[in-house]
Amino acid sequence: MKNQLNALAAALALGILSGLCLFACTLLASNTGVGTKWADLMADVYPWYSVTTKGAFIGLVWGFVDGFIGGYLLVALYNFFVKKLGK
Repeated sequence: MKNQLNALAAALALGILSGLCLFACTLLASNTGVGTKWADLMADVYPWYSVTTKGAFIGLVWGFVDGFIGGYLLVALYNFFVKKLGK
């Protein structure tokens, strides 16, 4: 069907975006103190993540994994409904 999306491409795009956002927000929080409450909340969600420079790189990986899985599931579900409702 022409209305379907490529799940792998969307998952990669969302994974990269999510990872980079978590990386940048962590560096911002660790260097300026802006957004530390949010970053501390992320530390409760992701193992080994902390509001440090090292934590930013760990957050980059976790953000990618989280965004990739979420993006893939979102597009797979979307494609499922396109097939079911498109008939």
